[in-house]
Amino acid sequence: MAIARLHGGPLDGQVLPLEDPQLDRMIVPYSETQVVYERKGSPENTGDGDGPTEAEFWFVESEDDIDPYSDTARDRR
Repeated sequence: MAIARLHGGPLDGQVLPLEDPQLDRMIVPYSETQVVYERKGSPENTGDGDGPTEAEFWFVESEDDIDPYSDTARDRR
């Protein structure tokens, strides 16, 4: 089992399962668009007894503009 820790962008702080710890880029669905994160550094905790392998991914771009206020109460009227 491996996990991806996401930094920056709309999914900052999220932890997602990672099938391949050597993956360099993730495209993740977000609302009605997709966001792109790239791995920085080498995977950590790669030994047998030190917990799940972790890789840090940093926000690069989104497919469309992301409006953080698009789901507020005023927009649902």
